[in-house]
Amino acid sequence: MPRFIVRFLKEILGENGRISEVCQTTVELEAQDESDAERKAKLRFCDIHGIHDWSLHADRLKIDPADFPS
Repeated sequence: MPRFIVRFLKEILGENGRISEVCQTTVELEAQDESDAERKAKLRFCDIHGIHDWSLHADRLKIDPADFPS
C-alpha cells in the first residue's frame, strides 16, 4: 500500500509583520490514494491534538508521496 506524508500548515503573522507558513504537525501513513490519506490524516491530527475539527489548528494540508521512485 502506498505511503504518504501529510503536513498540516498554518499561516501566522510574524513579529516583522510578514505572514509565514509553519508546519503544525506531520503525519506519515499508508493509504489507498491521496483522498484516503487526507481522510486518515485529518482523523489522526484530531486524535493527536484532542480536537474535533482539524481546521482549528491548521489552515491547509499538503500531501506528498513517501515512496520515492528509483
